[in-house]
Amino acid sequence: MRLTAGKKRQDARRRVEAMNREFGAQTTKCRVFLVDDHPIIRHGLTQLINPEPDLMVCGESEDGSKALTAIREAKPDVVVVDLTLKRSSGFSLIKDLNSLKPKVPVLVLSIHEESLYAERCLRAGAKGYLMKEEAMEQVLLAIRRALAGQVYLSEAMQSKVFRTSGKRGENVVASPLERLSDRELEIFRLLGQGVGTRQIAKLLNLSISTVESHRARIKVKLDVKSATELLQHAVKWVETESPG
Repeated sequence: MRLTAGKKRQDARRRVEAMNREFGAQTTKCRVFLVDDHPIIRHGLTQLINPEPDLMVCGESEDGSKALTAIREAKPDVVVVDLTLKRSSGFSLIKDLNSLKPKVPVLVLSIHEESLYAERCLRAGAKGYLMKEEAMEQVLLAIRRALAGQVYLSEAMQSKVFRTSGKRGENVVASPLERLSDRELEIFRLLGQGVGTRQIAKLLNLSISTVESHRARIKVKLDVKSATELLQHAVKWVETESPG
């Protein structure tokens, strides 16, 4: 069993390396822009990308709102975005980029569970989603697939999307969190991170009353009775979702 599992991992790694070579068989370097609120992650990605013969990091930002200006100046071929950013929302940045720079593919690289976020990001305009726990070769492959006009998802997520699309029109029972809209899920996550209503409104460029309306709908969808119970649910979910 161990030998079989080890051989499968080796075979998978060889396939990824072969695809990386295939996608990377060009002389000009494609420009990659990084948007992540952790400088260590940006540094690690730069160290991973720059030695590649066909890729180079042309700029970086920790803030989604500042990233838009920087991206206009840097003129990247692809943008790699995290969902959690300083003073802004990754979802909002994806939508803004899809509107302002529709020909520039966006790839999401995040700690957040792909089963809950990947389809939402694709609907927002992203061309792929992978988690930060993926192997380095997968990150390079995802970037190259996005540059080639293809969509990148993990094999498990591809299977889920296929099953979901095959059940359209049927009464598919979604989990409570899956029933939340993109905006409601953002607000729920921020609540779990200890962000107050006023600050959420500022981060997401919403009025306080709009945030409160979203909170009320979240309570109904999650079947919680009070603001305290909602906050407890949100904190517990964020703690469960975060690695380590």
